[in-house]
Amino acid sequence: MCAMREDGAVQPNGPRPSSPASGSIRRAELDQLLQFAVRDTGVLAGAVFLLAPDGQALRLEVAAGLPAEFLSPWSRVALSSPVPVAEALHRRRLVWLSDPEEFARRYPRTAIALPYHWAAAAAPIVTGTQAWGSLLLMWPGSGTAGDRAADPGPDRVAAACRRLGRFLRDAADTGHAVRPGTAPRTLPQPPARRRLPAEALAAADLVERFPEGSCSLDLEGRFTYVSATAALLLGGSIPDLTGTHPWRSLSWCTDSAFEDCCRSALASRRPAYFTAERPPDQWLAFELYPDGSGVSVRISPTGPSPSSRAGPARTETFLGKPIPLGEVYQVLHLAAALSEAVSVRDVVDLITEEILPAFGARTVALLAAEDGRMRVIGRRGYNPGILEHFDGAPLTCPAPPVRVLATGWPSFFATFEELSRAYPPAVHQEDVHAWAFLPLIASGRPVGSCVFAFDHPHPFPEQERVVFTALAGLIAQALERARLYDCSKELAQTLQAALLPDSLPDVPGLDAAARYLPAARGMDVGGDFYDLVRVDGTTAAVFIGDVQGHNVTAAALMGRIRPAIRSHAATGAAPAQALSQANRQLVDLDQGRFASCLYAHLDLAHRRAVLATAGHPPPILRHPDGQAEVLPLPPGLLLGIDPDADYPSAEIPLPPGTVLALYTDGLVETPGVDLDDAMSGLAVQLSRARHQPMEQLATALIDHARRTAPRTDDIALLLIGLATAG
Repeated sequence: MCAMREDGAVQPNGPRPSSPASGSIRRAELDQLLQFAVRDTGVLAGAVFLLAPDGQALRLEVAAGLPAEFLSPWSRVALSSPVPVAEALHRRRLVWLSDPEEFARRYPRTAIALPYHWAAAAAPIVTGTQAWGSLLLMWPGSGTAGDRAADPGPDRVAAACRRLGRFLRDAADTGHAVRPGTAPRTLPQPPARRRLPAEALAAADLVERFPEGSCSLDLEGRFTYVSATAALLLGGSIPDLTGTHPWRSLSWCTDSAFEDCCRSALASRRPAYFTAERPPDQWLAFELYPDGSGVSVRISPTGPSPSSRAGPARTETFLGKPIPLGEVYQVLHLAAALSEAVSVRDVVDLITEEILPAFGARTVALLAAEDGRMRVIGRRGYNPGILEHFDGAPLTCPAPPVRVLATGWPSFFATFEELSRAYPPAVHQEDVHAWAFLPLIASGRPVGSCVFAFDHPHPFPEQERVVFTALAGLIAQALERARLYDCSKELAQTLQAALLPDSLPDVPGLDAAARYLPAARGMDVGGDFYDLVRVDGTTAAVFIGDVQGHNVTAAALMGRIRPAIRSHAATGAAPAQALSQANRQLVDLDQGRFASCLYAHLDLAHRRAVLATAGHPPPILRHPDGQAEVLPLPPGLLLGIDPDADYPSAEIPLPPGTVLALYTDGLVETPGVDLDDAMSGLAVQLSRARHQPMEQLATALIDHARRTAPRTDDIALLLIGLATAG
């Protein structure tokens, strides 16, 4: 038992425990209510999803009219997931999906996982403020008049939910709450009438006399009856086949046709037909006739050509053909690839390089909606002159790429004649004869549109339209995510540029170079900082530091520390004084973070430097002869811990040709390597590159660090070289 909070979230109330026996009785009552809901609404199938005890997810409890396996992608879904049953309960509203294309448009991930030809309604099961779960009902979704008659109607769906809600509430109130089971159950359809044993034997005799083979499958697709002729044609024995799935027990039935057609027939309740070759050269025709209890299958010898099909199969209208598993797997592969795309450029490259050939299209164009206009952000194969007509077009333009974005519905044109009738200004591009215009909508807002074009007339069968529509949803989500990434990266780079020096000042007698490399992939911002401050004509100050963490919070704190230290440096403060003042300021901020810092005061007239450290890695000094050493400095406490901390200093000579390297620990820290050894290794690299200009030296040290080991922290490097005499 759970309650809905005002914000729509579900709050568990803790149902009282019930005994196993009473639980079985209550489940049986729940099953009866579901079966009644399916019969009363006139749909083909239904399912009940119950709220998990934690109130955060729905779990499939029972399905009727279809195997629970069909709904396995929804066996457990978080309430925040973009899935109809979850959205229905989370938002406490009816989700109505009238046809497969709408299904694919609104829920692309679900449509790919459930590629069947149906319409659906998902409704919340609630009583007052208490939430119990969701009801899912399904019926054929071809849009024909007959299918519209099967539409259950919102009123009947609501009535079914009320009955289920009252039952679940009463069960909980009496201490017999119905909780989600360990595995979802499938309810078989009860027989129309009870058959006597004599009738069953007569029916079996009747079937055995037919020249074709006959068999029956249950809702799970397992053989429940196999005639002798069917067993002979299939190449198996009746005992070995009974209770098995054809696509598993028949060694030659390795493609997906049987499973595809069986699932499609059950989902649509329409006959299905396919042919298959039994090696070495025996072709068999399969006719599948489904209802709510299973599938009857007729098997007859045939040939590989369409002209050899059985008579009834030629005249039957086979609706509800499933998306071939190969196409489903292709889309799943592309979906996985889209999930790895980071930037808009990645998405564009993926669409033009992988999605285009995967669907046999000749050209593709990707357009984004920006500031009320369409912008071409990627293309392949298209004549640039054709796309200029759309680039910059307002979102009120009637052109197909814009119109599909305004309506949210894709448009498919099998020939140029169809396109020109719908859009007379259309220009016929040579060798392009069919088009798919797909709206890209993510999180309910227009992102752009995608245009696929083909070099031959293309009929776009319904199952392919569903695939394209679902693919458009996946592209839209990837594009929106990529645009957000690009925006955040640009923002981070702007922030980092504002927090760090645009450039180092020119100081007579000094040659300086700096590098910064953030650790957080995609963020490009961190807490490391550095600066060079010219105090007067013969004096300068340099410092480098590292705020705890390598994220936006660290960068924001760094943005307060660096200016404070810089202001002390500009007044010519001694290192101990500058660090003490910065330490007290950081303690006063009470941010719960600390920072390290190394500060050096450079006296160029007397060629000496005074240095102090606040828990920072020691600098490396390269002498004029090329020898380099790690400078031992008296230790100082990290900034931000003790307001009364002292920072002792040390003085070193700076003869011409000396190079002082200041760095953060990200340059030297690697897993499994002793820090002292790592710093000594950096000194060796600095010594070996004694003849490189300062900028090249900085780049070489960063590149060496990136090549030698993975880096998990931000890197800052500041090199200060003392000009040689003359």
